Amino acid sequence: MRPSLLPACKILSNALLTLVLMAGSAVGQDSASAGPRFRVDGPDMAIWSREGQFPSCPGLTYLDDRACRVSAFSDFGRLFPSRVVAAPAHASPLKRAPQELRVEHELGGKRRTIDDYLNKYPVTGFLVAKDDTILLERYQYGRNDRHLLTSFSMAKTIVGMLVGIAVEKGAIKSIDDKAEVYVPELRGTEYGSTPIKALLLMASGVKFAETYSDRSSDIYELARLTLEQDPAGVVGALPRFNTRLHPPGQRFSYSSAESLVLGLVVARAMGRTVSELMSEHLWKPLGAESQANWNIDSRGQEVTFAYFNAVLRDWARLGLMLAHRGQWAGQRVVPERWVTESTTVQPSWPSPTYGYHLWLSPLNRDAFYFNGLRGQFVTVNPKTRMVIVQTSLDTNELQNEEFAALTGAIRDSLR
Repeated sequence: MRPSLLPACKILSNALLTLVLMAGSAVGQDSASAGPRFRVDGPDMAIWSREGQFPSCPGLTYLDDRACRVSAFSDFGRLFPSRVVAAPAHASPLKRAPQELRVEHELGGKRRTIDDYLNKYPVTGFLVAKDDTILLERYQYGRNDRHLLTSFSMAKTIVGMLVGIAVEKGAIKSIDDKAEVYVPELRGTEYGSTPIKALLLMASGVKFAETYSDRSSDIYELARLTLEQDPAGVVGALPRFNTRLHPPGQRFSYSSAESLVLGLVVARAMGRTVSELMSEHLWKPLGAESQANWNIDSRGQEVTFAYFNAVLRDWARLGLMLAHRGQWAGQRVVPERWVTESTTVQPSWPSPTYGYHLWLSPLNRDAFYFNGLRGQFVTVNPKTRMVIVQTSLDTNELQNEEFAALTGAIRDSLR
C-alpha cells in the first residue's frame, strides 16, 4: 500500500535521492564488531509504546493507535489469516564486516551520524550490505532478527519477479496477453481486458483512487474486501473497479488493484498458490534463513499488493540477488533479462520512474528500489552490488531527506 499519488510524489522526490546512493557501514554488539545490534527502545517511546510496552492489537487498530504499530508491523501474519512461505533447509551464507564503518552526513548545515538518524526516526530495522557481506544491521523498539517485518507495497516488487519467472517458464506466454487469458473470472471486466505489461507498469487506465488520507478512498475498500476477509475476496473485489479512464499503457496511475490482478495471473498461470510459488522459485533458491508468510483473503488468495512478512536479512537477500542481476548463491533465481527489462526505461513507458512493479531513480539509472508505505525500503544498486534495507513505523519528508544525506555519505566513504 502507498500514500496518495500527490503526497507520494513529494515524498518520493526526496526519497529518490536516497536510492541512488548505495553503500553501508557495519555495526556490531559493540563499537568494534559487526553486529547485529539490538535496542530495546527507540525514539519517541511515548508515541510508539504504552508505558514502554508494545501491545498486540487486533486487526487494523494500528491505523489510529500508533502504540500498536511495533507489534503489528513485526507480526502481520497474526493480524489476519496468512500462508507460510517455506524456507530451505540451509540458508545462503552472509558474511559480516570485521568492524563498524563510521560516517557522518550533513543536514541543515550540521554534521550527523547514523546513530543520530536512528535516535530521531521510528526505524525498526536498518541493514546495509555489499556483495555477500553485511556492513550494518540494527534493530530498535525491541525488534530482532527473528521478527517477520512487513512489506506494505514492497511486496509488489516480489509479484513483478514472479511474473518474470512465469514468463521464463512459459506459463505466461507473453506480457502482451490480457489478464483474462489466465483469469477467466475477469472476462468482460476492464482489468481483464488489460495487458499484463500495462499492469506491471501501473498503467491499466482503470479508475482507482489510492488516497490514504481519505478513509473513503478505493484503497480502503479494496483492503476491506480482501485483507479484512470479506467473502468477495480478490476475485470478487476487482470487478467493482470497472471504469476505464484511458487506454492501457498510456498513463501512469499507481493502483494496488493492479498488483492483485497480477497475483491472480501468476497463480492461475502456474497452477499453485502465490506462497507456494514464492517458496519454490524465490525463497528456497535464494537461501532464505527463515520462513516468511503472506496474508490471504477469505478464499485463500494472497493479498499481493502488500503484506509479505520476512526477517530483515532475507529482505536483504532479495535485494542482493537483484543487485547480482538475478543470481545468488550460485543459482539463477530471476532471469537476468527480466531484471534488465524491468529496470531499463523505454520511451513507450508512461513513467520514467516506474518499471515492472519497482521504482527507478531518475538521477541514477543504476539504482532501483522496493518501496512500501510508512518508510519501508529495499534499495538496490547492481553497479556497486550494494543494498540498503529499512523498515519503519512511519516516515515524513524530513526523514526521507536525511535518509538521502546519510546514504550519500556512506556511498562516498566507500568509493
